[in-house]
Amino acid sequence: MIARLLVTLCLAAATPAIAIAGPGHDHGDAPPPAAANSPGRQPDGSVFLPKPTQRQLSVRTQVTQASQLARTVELTGRVVMDPNAGGKVQPTVGGRLEATGRGLPSIGQAVRKGEVLAYVMPSATAIERSNQNAQLGEFRAARLLAEKRLARLRELADTIPRKEIEAVEAEVQSLRARSDAIGTGLTQREALVAPVSGVVASSFAVAGQVLDARELVYEIVDPARLSVEALAFDAAVGADIESASLAVGPQRVPLQFVGAARTLREQALPLFFRVQGEGARQLAVGQPVQVFVRSRARLDAIAVPAAALMKNPSNQNIVWVKTAPERFEPRVVTTEPLDGVSVAITSGLVAGERVAVQGAALINQVR
Repeated sequence: MIARLLVTLCLAAATPAIAIAGPGHDHGDAPPPAAANSPGRQPDGSVFLPKPTQRQLSVRTQVTQASQLARTVELTGRVVMDPNAGGKVQPTVGGRLEATGRGLPSIGQAVRKGEVLAYVMPSATAIERSNQNAQLGEFRAARLLAEKRLARLRELADTIPRKEIEAVEAEVQSLRARSDAIGTGLTQREALVAPVSGVVASSFAVAGQVLDARELVYEIVDPARLSVEALAFDAAVGADIESASLAVGPQRVPLQFVGAARTLREQALPLFFRVQGEGARQLAVGQPVQVFVRSRARLDAIAVPAAALMKNPSNQNIVWVKTAPERFEPRVVTTEPLDGVSVAITSGLVAGERVAVQGAALINQVR
């Protein structure tokens, strides 16, 4: 019995002691409690955002107002050159490109109407040149004979009728002009001139390049006079246009409606607009744009900046409404396009509420 008791005491001494903490004193894997004054998403989906954090994130809000807004249609378009303020430079004959004394103009360089941009030396085969040289030799020989005959007739002017002398004089002038024309054609260069005043929008010219007839060498545009061509799949859009615009970053560029085509292109009706104001200098020919066409129909909605519109995890459009000095609540809204800079909210928002229009993306990231 005593031996069994000693073995039990030895085993108890070798086994490590296990301590169980009382309630409230355990150290599990739970994260430490968040600071009371830090941003965070609340259980109801709203965001707690302290005032210092709002100032750091540059959060700005705006009081909404309900009004009657024009019903707007968003169209896909592209920037094109104005046919009266742009042009293309193409040679009429094939040949080798040669630079002027000032060199070849580069992209973005300003040019004036009628300015020579480059020369094209016509290319001819050896057979063509030999034929032209042979024909030139024939004309020169015939002219030489005609000049000698004219000299003899002038010596006999008292016995020869005047009309024969005039006929030979005309023949000499004709042969001289024909020989000069052929001689000039062998060495004359074609001058490529600017059709309008503006800047070089595109250049495909390299010194020594061999060009074909009607090959595009330069495109000249006036950056202050550009146009936009948009496609409308509903022909009724072109008949009810009050105004139009497009957005370039945060700016709104007004457009002047010129007219609608009478032939469909890709099952759509092309609409032609002219860019107004200084916004044309921020566009480039061929640039894709979104055109916002406002009709004469009206709808009751609330206009807010497009930067206020966000997406929630369900991919719904939302705006953040400031319901308390440090509390923002998400509101699911339905929208319609307005002008690219602002959007029209038709439901989900009430006039007089304060909406975050700057820093909304940062509020949407708070978790």
